[in-house]
Amino acid sequence: LINQKCNHCRSGENNYILRPEVIEGFFYLWRLTGKTVFVFSINIFNPLFSFLSSQKYREWVWDAISAIDKYCRVEAGFAGLVNVYDPKQQSFFLAETLKYAYLTFTDTSVIPLDQWVFNTEAHPLPVMDITV
Repeated sequence: LINQKCNHCRSGENNYILRPEVIEGFFYLWRLTGKTVFVFSINIFNPLFSFLSSQKYREWVWDAISAIDKYCRVEAGFAGLVNVYDPKQQSFFLAETLKYAYLTFTDTSVIPLDQWVFNTEAHPLPVMDITV
């Protein structure tokens, strides 16, 4: 949520308006990391650093979509968690959030990132060869 007074994001907010950025980030991380990644662990019963495969990003997307389905579903679609009685479903939820979630579970041959780039509204555009 943007704090209008200070014009910055506040931590600890307790709302979610179906924005795509987290799922989008996990999608890119999944597509771009075929190798093992390091994740810092603060659990004293595990090593300081844990090894996670890129499959973990898919699990995180699944967890996010499951939470959205559980907490944001309304009779005719999905609503943000600012006010679940507000029937507004933002267009970016379908256009971006669910698109990145879907692409996370497709084969990497679907919209390969070496041939396509997404604009800020998650529209895939072909990468052009501009060699002279």
